[in-house]
Amino acid sequence: MLRKTTTSFRNSVQSLLGALPLQSAAVKEGRIEEIREAMVSCLGEAGARRFPNIERRIRFSGDVEGLWFLRGDVMAALAVTHGEANARRRMDRITAMFKGLIPDHMNSRPSPLG
Repeated sequence: MLRKTTTSFRNSVQSLLGALPLQSAAVKEGRIEEIREAMVSCLGEAGARRFPNIERRIRFSGDVEGLWFLRGDVMAALAVTHGEANARRRMDRITAMFKGLIPDHMNSRPSPLG
């Protein structure tokens, strides 16, 4: 009973502070790997040949925050190879994959240009 109460209290405090709910390491790692593969797949063979350093940084990124901050580089590479509108659509799908893995304050704000 005490363990459940302590866990509930900790989760309540974390949600108030904007922290993420606890996830198993295996589930979190699986989702990170899905994001990593989606980013590399998005670049495609042409993008990987043209921007090998970005592909390498995606593959060797150590955590979800590293992948989060690589989105700008991936967006730039996609814009060059596929056009900005297409790149934006692809990156919107990838950005959605981060939900629940990063704190809410790290999420992009909606653009007023919409």
